[in-house]
Amino acid sequence: MVKGAATLRVTPNRLQHFQYEPLSFDCESPDGPIELRGVRTSEELLEHFSPACNSKTTSSSCTISQTYVTDSAEYWCEVKGGQRSNSVNITITDGSVILQSPVFPVFEGNNVTLRCISKTTHINQSANFYKDDGLIDRSPSDNMEIKSVSRSDEGRYKCSISGVGTSPESWLHVRSYSSGETLSDDSSYNPVLILLWTVLPILLIILMLLVVGFLNTRKHQGNSVFSV
Repeated sequence: MVKGAATLRVTPNRLQHFQYEPLSFDCESPDGPIELRGVRTSEELLEHFSPACNSKTTSSSCTISQTYVTDSAEYWCEVKGGQRSNSVNITITDGSVILQSPVFPVFEGNNVTLRCISKTTHINQSANFYKDDGLIDRSPSDNMEIKSVSRSDEGRYKCSISGVGTSPESWLHVRSYSSGETLSDDSSYNPVLILLWTVLPILLIILMLLVVGFLNTRKHQGNSVFSV
């Protein structure tokens, strides 16, 4: 996400949610009035939002105290003038299992943990994880870690718990680092790239000093030859 752009936070911090549970959205922008927007099957969702969702300040919050399957939609924050935050596709399910996955795109090289959550029990149960309808992992616990994600890890993910049910699908977005971008708050920085950007300027300065010192040495040596 570009630094200074509108930002959206979702609480609980996941894409899938159980029906009847509360769900909160927080919009922030340094560029003026901002509001929460949503689209469900190409229809604008504004009528059921509370007045707090349309704020004249630089922040706006909205809490849906009791969600329904019909609240499943694409949500984003929008600044007057058209600047938008990253959008999120929220899924509300009346089923017994949901997949906890990153809300916003993850960056290549980071580790990602997916978790299978049961509505009926909080015991750490074994789960199966699927990508694009293919089984990719049978975990003895309720979570699976994808280490050093790449673009090939992008796709549709879901999970299932035997005897409980199967979650809906959510899309895992994977992005490459590019100039001028920072990670959203729910992502983690790649420590290798951070180290690179920290050390590289120092190495360049040292290299320049060495070049200047070498040129000065050559200059003094030349002057000494001519003086003889």
